[in-house]
Amino acid sequence: MSRPKVLISRRWPEAVEAALAERYDVTFNTEDRPLDTAAFREALATHDAILPTVTDAMGRAVFDGIEAPRCRVLANYGVGFSHIDTEAAARLGIVVTNTPDVLSDCTADIAMTLLLMAARRAGEGEREVRAGAWTGWRPTHLVGTKVTGKTLGIVGFGRIGQEMARRAHHGFGMRILVQNRSAVAPEVLGACNARQVESLEALMPECDFVSLHCPGGAANRHLVNAARLALMKPGAFLINTARGEVVDEAALAEAVGAGRLGGAGLDVFDGEPAVEARLLDCPNIVVLPHLGSATRETREAMGFRALENLAAALDGRAPPDRVA
Repeated sequence: MSRPKVLISRRWPEAVEAALAERYDVTFNTEDRPLDTAAFREALATHDAILPTVTDAMGRAVFDGIEAPRCRVLANYGVGFSHIDTEAAARLGIVVTNTPDVLSDCTADIAMTLLLMAARRAGEGEREVRAGAWTGWRPTHLVGTKVTGKTLGIVGFGRIGQEMARRAHHGFGMRILVQNRSAVAPEVLGACNARQVESLEALMPECDFVSLHCPGGAANRHLVNAARLALMKPGAFLINTARGEVVDEAALAEAVGAGRLGGAGLDVFDGEPAVEARLLDCPNIVVLPHLGSATRETREAMGFRALENLAAALDGRAPPDRVA
């Protein structure tokens, strides 16, 4: 009996690829370059499953005109799935899964890293030292913003948002405000002495730092726009480890460049790997290349979680992380 044929859209951790190869007939993307629409359309007809990543564009164009695909499963490597047209996939009977839980700690670690780097101007300082431009300690050099005891607003209080709150409150004594689309249980808020507010308009003016942990997709595109950035405290900081499209990057660059905000820390970008040039022109915006889950432990755990979902779906069982 032939083994199910599976396409992996990018290179995965070696241990996960080895496990896949033991069980399936795997097509590896040995060049590790993004696949285009034509490649995904072909894979729908030639493979039993596709394992995409959060940066693979599988929108309407991938599914249009297809009526009876061979593919039965899209086992996504990552939590976010706004890059997949889940309605089109469901119409074709294709199961879509994601990999929650396993990357919460490391993504929250990166969010806290960005917050600290932006507040303490660490990116600017590191570039100065490497360039040989540091002239020594002086009282007014690269003076930043204190983090301990400040107010942090968290937009989206799921697993990652809660881990961010835990680090900020218990590690840095920060006051936590939460904006979430649904009511958060009192005991969850109580774990970090957090308070939920009704809207971004209520959250923004109270916070020294705002960290985004909400879903992406059309519904949240430019959720943080010029009007909402204008509500933030003068000198406040925006941190984004959610999805790039959540922030109007041109408006953010304008607000930081004009000195209305203290800076920003970004791990995700709208249209990545392309980055809005105006963001790069702001020395007090810290930019990282989508490193939120980039630890060996987490990337392997994400892969094995995708394998669990893949095996269940192909065996006719309910995948633990089905999203469509």
